[in-house]
Amino acid sequence: MTVVGGTRDRMVGAAVSALQRHGVAGMSFTEVLRDSGAARGAIYHHFPGGKAQLVAEAAAANGADVHANLAGLPGADPVAVITAFLTAVRPVVDASTRGGGCAVAAVTVGGEDEDLCAVAAAAFGSWSAALGQRLAAAGVPEAEAADLATTLIAILEGAHVLCRAARSLDPFDRAARTITALIADR
Repeated sequence: MTVVGGTRDRMVGAAVSALQRHGVAGMSFTEVLRDSGAARGAIYHHFPGGKAQLVAEAAAANGADVHANLAGLPGADPVAVITAFLTAVRPVVDASTRGGGCAVAAVTVGGEDEDLCAVAAAAFGSWSAALGQRLAAAGVPEAEAADLATTLIAILEGAHVLCRAARSLDPFDRAARTITALIADR
């Protein structure tokens, strides 16, 4: 994996990738250093809080990237927005079939670190808000748009787990068909 940018940015990018593949427990500084091309001394120079700080910043950065992508989804009607969402996340869920996952969700596994759970909750909340705004702009009443957005994020996160276990996109494809049909029939 090649991550571009300054040393700190490269380390955060490498940490995102490691979280997606291994989760917090399996992420190692050795892997982050290797994938970022950073020297060992860079760890505590850039992340004096150690692994916890690097993990939190990686999850927050990944959360911000996903938020930006969701805020820019196209679509003039609810079905078009949902279709754009499902199309955008499909490759990410496909990575789950080969052992990948969500870097933000990874920081919640174990759940004992309240700071990391707060980072994840903020990211998930921002995703729901961005998606809800897109759905509202496409004509869904605001409260319904917020509920629908949360449902779509739950489908995405659940699909990561189900598709990883099945080593297949079939659970995602079933959920995608169902949610699209439900919205089209509303």
